[in-house]
Amino acid sequence: MVFDTILKSGTIVDGSGTRPAYLNDVGVVGDRIAAVGDLSAAQADRVIDVSGRIVSPGFIDNHVHSELALLGGRDQLAGVRQGVTTQFLSPDGFGWAPLPPDRARELWRYTQFGYGDIEIGLHYPTVEDYLRLFPGRIPANVCPQVPHCAVRLGAMGWDTRPASDDELVAMECTTREWMDAGAAGLSLGLDYHPSVNADRRELVTLAKLVASYGGVWAAHLRYQMLGRGGAWVEAIEIAQEAGIAVHVSHERLDDEVLSEVERVDREDVDITFDSYLYSAGMTHLAMLLPMDVQAGGVEPMVERMADRAVRERSLRHLRDRIGPVGDQLVAYTRSGRFVGMTLAQAAAEAGISWEEFAYQLILEEDGLETFSSPWQVTPNEAECILARTAGHPRLMIASDGIYNIPKPHPRAYGCFARVLRRFVREQNLLSLEEAVHKMSGFPAQRFGLKDLGRVATGMAADIVVFDAAVVGECSTWQDPVQPAVGVEWVFVNGQPVVGQGLPTGAMPGRVVRCAY
Repeated sequence: MVFDTILKSGTIVDGSGTRPAYLNDVGVVGDRIAAVGDLSAAQADRVIDVSGRIVSPGFIDNHVHSELALLGGRDQLAGVRQGVTTQFLSPDGFGWAPLPPDRARELWRYTQFGYGDIEIGLHYPTVEDYLRLFPGRIPANVCPQVPHCAVRLGAMGWDTRPASDDELVAMECTTREWMDAGAAGLSLGLDYHPSVNADRRELVTLAKLVASYGGVWAAHLRYQMLGRGGAWVEAIEIAQEAGIAVHVSHERLDDEVLSEVERVDREDVDITFDSYLYSAGMTHLAMLLPMDVQAGGVEPMVERMADRAVRERSLRHLRDRIGPVGDQLVAYTRSGRFVGMTLAQAAAEAGISWEEFAYQLILEEDGLETFSSPWQVTPNEAECILARTAGHPRLMIASDGIYNIPKPHPRAYGCFARVLRRFVREQNLLSLEEAVHKMSGFPAQRFGLKDLGRVATGMAADIVVFDAAVVGECSTWQDPVQPAVGVEWVFVNGQPVVGQGLPTGAMPGRVVRCAY
């Protein structure tokens, strides 16, 4: 056999999480791994000596706001240069298909804080119309999910009431269209409108439909309405009532959720979760407003906020939720003002209180602003939470990266590389085998991506070669748009998109569909 590529004499960490690293060669033909073994006598068009380097499966980012960035621009390779070869669509239930243009435009405006300054066409009458955007234009694969925000918006608009029988049937039809297109499951953002308005009947009905395909119910939980512990209780009950695999997005194991996670272990509930393992999140300040103030999308929210009574009630609400430090960092505003400043600094410059500044900024920026929000805990508490979270067997890694904004969270460029540096090499909290499994084999197994996540004969040739002694993130809070180091080769569908540490210009990414 003549191979297209042979990776010679690498240390293979196969993604299973169980087999220790071992020395061997990997041969690629087309888009497949054709052989793993002694290939010293074989011929190949390209032989790459990777001795002293780790050869692993491509990493899978199952929660990331990258689908538009992948199509071009400054951040197109932010994930790929960390070794990410597959990125999921529709995080937090965000999406714009299949919606009529007016509804798609409303939802785009509402979710733009997570996508920044980018142009997007908004006419996707079918799921396939949207998925056709990607092949031939992206450096990594994408995997679809059902975007619950779009599903609910298409069936009943921004209404804050429970769905009628007919509206629920319409949601089932749209969900089925996505699942028939190979979606990995249903993605929800239960702190975001309109998903926040879904009642238990709606959630369980759609969960049962997705479970009938073998899909996963993946959610940003209903933290704002139920609290962190209560949100986990709801997720556990849905998993049990619907008989579905549940996955919790961007979680951390602090004291508020520990008892519920222990219940999951005790009762063997089918729940997993992901984390980016930084002690700060990122979203828009509008999420801190009362839920009824946020209702209806951006324009109704801003119009409502002009009311004096709404303002006074919202200021009390904001005061309770901002915390005692005012260390939230301005990452993006529509006008470009205040970027890089903390909430406390910007409010002091304006000469008003933190909550007044936050409220006024939402109004003046027409609801378009993005903030990084540090956990309101001590540094020692944060370290304990990160360590506890990193080592949990139900954890996988996902970046929750946000792109095309002036000051993205450093996780967007650094999440996966940081795990390999900090939690493997420096702190020894994870073995290399465990870390790679959490970034490849585990998400592939969980979300039914049968050809991904392993270095083994017959698997997709999505492969990363990195130097375990060097790999790490360069992105910081002050300078987040910095590619990772130590990742030398990244193959997607058998083609190198990173070679000798530099982008090759290849765009071999495709839509990865679950086969049910």
